[in-house]
Amino acid sequence: MNVMNKITYETSIGRFLGIEEEDAYVFSGIPYARAERFAYCERIDAYEGTFDATKRSKTCPQYRQYHLDLSDPERLFYHKEFREGLEFQYDEDCLDLNIYVPKGSKDMPVLVFFHGGGFNSGCNEEEPFRGYELVKRGILTVFANYRVGVLGYFCHEEIEKKYGRNGNFGLDDQLQALRWVKEHIGEFGGDSENITVMGQSAGAISIQYLCLDHDNEGLFQRAVMMSGGGAFPKFALPKKAEETYDYWHELMALAGCDSFERFRESDLQTVHDAYELIRKKRKDSVYNMMPVVDGFLLKDSVDKLIKDPLKISYMIGHTNCDLYAPVMAYIGRKFAGKNGAYVYYFDIDQPGDDNRAFHSCDLRYMFGRLHTSWRPFRERDYEVSGQMMSYLSQFCKKGDPNEEGLPLWRKTVGNEDKELCFTLKKTKMGKPSYLKMLKNMLEKGAPKA
Repeated sequence: MNVMNKITYETSIGRFLGIEEEDAYVFSGIPYARAERFAYCERIDAYEGTFDATKRSKTCPQYRQYHLDLSDPERLFYHKEFREGLEFQYDEDCLDLNIYVPKGSKDMPVLVFFHGGGFNSGCNEEEPFRGYELVKRGILTVFANYRVGVLGYFCHEEIEKKYGRNGNFGLDDQLQALRWVKEHIGEFGGDSENITVMGQSAGAISIQYLCLDHDNEGLFQRAVMMSGGGAFPKFALPKKAEETYDYWHELMALAGCDSFERFRESDLQTVHDAYELIRKKRKDSVYNMMPVVDGFLLKDSVDKLIKDPLKISYMIGHTNCDLYAPVMAYIGRKFAGKNGAYVYYFDIDQPGDDNRAFHSCDLRYMFGRLHTSWRPFRERDYEVSGQMMSYLSQFCKKGDPNEEGLPLWRKTVGNEDKELCFTLKKTKMGKPSYLKMLKNMLEKGAPKA
């Protein structure tokens, strides 16, 4: 059982009250920036008095706050997997960090994680976003919040007029979180020259976008993309900001707002009621509620930018029942082949039901949180979880996941058809089981990446 005591931690940017645990100092809810609604955030670089970092981070207001709708099988499924039994404090002032610091840390490798949630939901307080196990492996771990849904990706002419850019508030939040970490993580014992950025699903796609901007050179040294590495297929490439205006105008009308100012001042219930209406009304809702080509963070179409990503180390992973699994595997493989990434395929069906290795199931393994799940995990599951955390830790430390005692993991280069496969029997480099399905798809016409 962990021993928990409050500790005071002195830094040049302020004094923080945190929690001392068995292997770590934990600081929760540290704000890296503040932002008004539909405005770009302003970073916080100094803290007056003693900041209480013993409380949980705040969560960006989102549809789940007002429309939990657990009668929807998918919503119920993920609620049970990652949210059941947890309480969330929703607040627009939500740009917080949870930091797990190894005891006695100095110049420790840093991992910054961005959650998924389809760009419209999620937060850093969900299971399994805890850094206790990675701390034991010498990794200082940061879980960052960013704005999601309407608050994160709303576009409008008035925003363009005021800022000369549009939308992408959530993506900009992530960039500012990374800049905060780059500048201040040394105060907590982290190495600002050894930062790995990591995300899953929408978080991974966001990282992909950050890796397509050479203005971010040197901000981080490695990237881990779980269920979202590569690029979107053609049908889901980010639009230009102005191409989403009709969607946002319709949403404003559903909220009873005839002007930008009225919508900006609307109560959150009204905003999210309107979102629920348009989500059911328009099939393209998901493709408007996401990053856009703004000429600033996404300077051009992604299918052009993907040809010249940052020259850093990459790790990409996907599961056997991921979203659009063969397509995701194809685009991840294509990106890996061109950029020499370490690719894993998670092929362990989850015990307890028949949902196979569902989208995001590998998160619990990667952060060592199997013991908090309702699922009856087996000895092999815990073995794989240990392997995945060791690979990740080594990757964060040196850009190469290999370690003595672990099965060899080679980069995927060119047309290499082998990946590191995690199966119920063994872990090894091999041809993943989805290749036959992928081959059939390619014979009918390859998905365009």
